[in-house]
Amino acid sequence: MAPGRQDREELRRRFAEEARAERPDLALLCLLLGAEADPALDAHGMDAAQIELDRLAGLLPYGVRGGRAWASALAELLGERCGFAGASADYQRLESSLLHEVLRRRRGLPILLSVVWIEVARRAGAPVYGVALPGHFVVGFGDPTERVLADPFAGGRPLTGRDAELLVAGATGQSLEASMLVPARPLEIVLRILNNIRAWAAARPERNDVALWAVELSLLLPAHPARLRYERAQLLVRGGEFLRGAAEMEEYAQVIADVDPAAAEAVRGSARAARAMLN
Repeated sequence: MAPGRQDREELRRRFAEEARAERPDLALLCLLLGAEADPALDAHGMDAAQIELDRLAGLLPYGVRGGRAWASALAELLGERCGFAGASADYQRLESSLLHEVLRRRRGLPILLSVVWIEVARRAGAPVYGVALPGHFVVGFGDPTERVLADPFAGGRPLTGRDAELLVAGATGQSLEASMLVPARPLEIVLRILNNIRAWAAARPERNDVALWAVELSLLLPAHPARLRYERAQLLVRGGEFLRGAAEMEEYAQVIADVDPAAAEAVRGSARAARAMLN
């Protein structure tokens, strides 16, 4: 059963509020996102997920020092003892993008497994950060200039600079650049998770509902691509809400008219076509 309107509005209010906090809570944002996908995830379930992250952090050894030692300790705990890892089949499951499900199944996409590593390590006091390599998210430890990297999707396999180059080349055909190794901020991680969910839904036209809430949550983030407003309008039309979709297309056309008049006119044409579907 889908969450009620008031419940969804409250979840989104909390999501928007947390996204605008001085120090956004990555785990909480991921769990609020998960509640959009899974109506069974209530406040108790979100608390349980946070407690599990705390429990895992408590299993790490005391007195760890240095980026390499932290990477090794996390790999031993999460990769070897707990079995957190991923496989190609995980890309086909929406659950692989939901933190509470990744904690339960111990399977997920690279970015969600990295969120588990980041949150467990952070709770234990480790100097940890996410690294948004194109096509494959990983984690880093210590000073970013050290480049102590690990791949949670592979159970925590250490990554050399050459390994990182091969990951980027294999995923995108690009060369590794220094800018790709900059620590990812929490809101950048959340937006990338939502982008993954949108991509998952785009390959499944019957899941227009998932694509719509993923776009709507993206729009609640302080920084997001303006074109998402047009994408939302298209999804509304696809879902049969022709008038709302057309109205939002026209609003978007007005926003971009001064910058790209031709694109604005094309969007207005889409709005007219949407309204024509009512006839």
